[in-house]
Amino acid sequence: MGTTTAELKAQHRDIRDGYPEALRMRIHRALRWLTRAEVEMSDDDARFVFQWIALNAAYSREFDFSRDGSERDRVRSFCETLVALDAKKRLHHALFQQFSGPICDLIENKFTFEPFWRAVRTHDSSNQWETRFASNKRAALATMKQNDTVTVLSIVFDRLYVLRNQLVHGGSTWNSDTNRV
Repeated sequence: MGTTTAELKAQHRDIRDGYPEALRMRIHRALRWLTRAEVEMSDDDARFVFQWIALNAAYSREFDFSRDGSERDRVRSFCETLVALDAKKRLHHALFQQFSGPICDLIENKFTFEPFWRAVRTHDSSNQWETRFASNKRAALATMKQNDTVTVLSIVFDRLYVLRNQLVHGGSTWNSDTNRV
């Protein structure tokens, strides 16, 4: 079982004085949102949204958008930093041993593939999204086989970002049974 939010808060209290104020505040905010997410054990949608806010709090900073690139670039940079700091390879273990099945399910789910939704929005009946989806799945699953932690994390966050957009922008029905794999 993983570390609880209460344990993370205790660890943060022990080490926070050695870090800059901006980082301390981001971690504090992230932990508070994780605590809120723990209250929502029976509401997957709300729990996911609160966890996403916690993620944003943890990796966000004041951005110079002309210099810092896209959101995807910032998330990848955050993933690279996490992996570089993970001396015990906990993320690697979680991705490739503990959660490999759910990650494969996420990769194989067209509802977490942005080009699928673009085709739906634009009424594109060419099925080009299907070709891209098949290619994307093959590449993602090959990355899984290569045990490339940073790239797999980036793929997971990219797919979860699509899910986040569905929830936050009203493209999903709360507590629905549809598309819940």
